[in-house]
Amino acid sequence: MTAGGGRKGKRLSSEDIALWDGVTRSIKPLRKRSVVVAPEDKPAVVVKASKVTDKSAAPAKQVRPLAALPVVKQTPPAPISLDRRTRQKIARGHHEIDARLDLHGYTQAEAHAVLLGFLHRTQLRGGRIALVITGKGRGGEIGALKRAVPLWLALPEFRSLVIGFDTAAISHGGEGALYVRLKKVRE
Repeated sequence: MTAGGGRKGKRLSSEDIALWDGVTRSIKPLRKRSVVVAPEDKPAVVVKASKVTDKSAAPAKQVRPLAALPVVKQTPPAPISLDRRTRQKIARGHHEIDARLDLHGYTQAEAHAVLLGFLHRTQLRGGRIALVITGKGRGGEIGALKRAVPLWLALPEFRSLVIGFDTAAISHGGEGALYVRLKKVRE
């Protein structure tokens, strides 16, 4: 072993080696961690580090086959902006708005619940385009709902409903409203 600092040729003293050995033996992991190991030609396995009882022994490893891993449900992708053509059709009245929701006067907690229920009902009725009016805010400040609603639409509970959304045209509320495009109901 060489000492730190980049000097080659200097060896650690026996006291330094003994001190270092004591430090490395006294280290305990903060918590157990699972590591997924996936070689290119073999299926992935999970390697779990177990607690070491003998400090001089190497940690034992448990390997579970891939089939025993829990199945994780994939969440749908986050909504995207509406394409320009769809937005223009809605703004010009060539594509009908199926439902409207005005969130003025709601608290954020109330608005979240109302919006989720509204989008569920609209989707179940076969609606494809909803207009959600958030308001612009007061006194030059951006409103709380104007900031929050786009973030909510990207949450997992909304992803099964929403394909995309975009700012509404001036005739439908402009910066204070959103067009929300809904997914078709699967039977």
